[in-house]
Amino acid sequence: MYKRKVIQQLTKWKGEQNKRALLLNGARQVGKTTSVKLFAEENYRHFVEINFLKQPAAKAAFEGTLDTRTIVLSLSAMGFGPFVEGETLVFFDEIQECPKARTAIKFLVEEGRYDYIESGSLLGINYKDIPSYPVGFEEEVRVYPFDFEEFLWAKGISAEVVDLLHECLREQRPVPSLIHDQISRYWREYLVVGGMPDVVRAFLEQDDFRQVIRAQRSIMTTYRADIAKYAGADKVVARQVLDAIPSELGKQDKRFVLANLEKGGARRKYENPTQWLVDAGLAYYSFNTKAFELPFEAFENRSLYKLYLVDTGLLCCMLLRNMQLEVMNGNIGVNEGALTENQVACVLASKGLPLHYYDRKSRQELDFVIANNGKIDIVEVKSGSDYRRHASLDAAREHFADRIGTSIVFGPCNIECADGITYLPLYMSMFL
Repeated sequence: MYKRKVIQQLTKWKGEQNKRALLLNGARQVGKTTSVKLFAEENYRHFVEINFLKQPAAKAAFEGTLDTRTIVLSLSAMGFGPFVEGETLVFFDEIQECPKARTAIKFLVEEGRYDYIESGSLLGINYKDIPSYPVGFEEEVRVYPFDFEEFLWAKGISAEVVDLLHECLREQRPVPSLIHDQISRYWREYLVVGGMPDVVRAFLEQDDFRQVIRAQRSIMTTYRADIAKYAGADKVVARQVLDAIPSELGKQDKRFVLANLEKGGARRKYENPTQWLVDAGLAYYSFNTKAFELPFEAFENRSLYKLYLVDTGLLCCMLLRNMQLEVMNGNIGVNEGALTENQVACVLASKGLPLHYYDRKSRQELDFVIANNGKIDIVEVKSGSDYRRHASLDAAREHFADRIGTSIVFGPCNIECADGITYLPLYMSMFL
């Protein structure tokens, strides 16, 4: 099992007094279950795992009185346990399959005999099936795919190397060339492999890259099956939108255009299915802001947006088919802009930041604008050697100098500073 940052959050939660149940959500196969098992192994004498998808009979324990004693006796009779007060972590996995178990959390937490973690995919999508939300008795944590730092950990890169990268960034000095070249190579691997744990494991533990592609395709098959199962009347359009994300990001402006899916396509038809994908954790919206003003939400043009995929490795698999090794080896630059911009979007989303881009009359577009202490930070992503050419950024700095905080350009470079702009290697987007 590989080291994950979410374990730190679980450890902090365990030390809290009068803790609530911990709800882990996120897209399927991002490592929620594996992380909980590792955490339980290191922190509890007893671990009770109930997977409502694999063990549907367990739902019967929540059909009657929702008190701890009744539920525990029922589960014990089914073979789950042991339940030892003060020493047991109870894990309700795939909890979206048993809405009444989610309701029961309130009563289980109130009695305080055991610690509880819930996990599941598409939580919140089936909200109409939950009799009563346990408001005030849950603490929610979002789990994402491996970020690049976790990918480096999995490859065995020492903490000292990552600390050195931090230090170079903080002091605005170039990374030593040998380390820079090596981390840049790992970054290209990460673009192709992505951060889904099963895919990372296939890449690191097998010598056949076909296994990586097979794992990625399997995950996409699972996502499409989830759409068919959970999206109801929106399932056909939701799948159509998901499958269109790579081609739309592959365009120069990367904006999601409904007319490319259907001539005369109306936003009303696509809005709910697209929001379903976002709520499910499979995609991220980035809305256009039509004014260089804060708050961005007040100036959003929600009819203009980009859609990013939850994992860049999956995007690469869908977009480039069998050309992944070429990208990894640095032999081609085709569509690499889509991959790098998608990855920066994933980093920002994982930090809880809303995604916005600025576009003035389709001539001055900034990839990402971020509110920061009353100022606007600009982040541009360049995959080519012309990363110093950025007319839109220059125009924004000329017209809105008093509103701009930091201007960052990520590109195939080392750390540089010139004319008030910080140029950073693409891999340093992990530190945003």
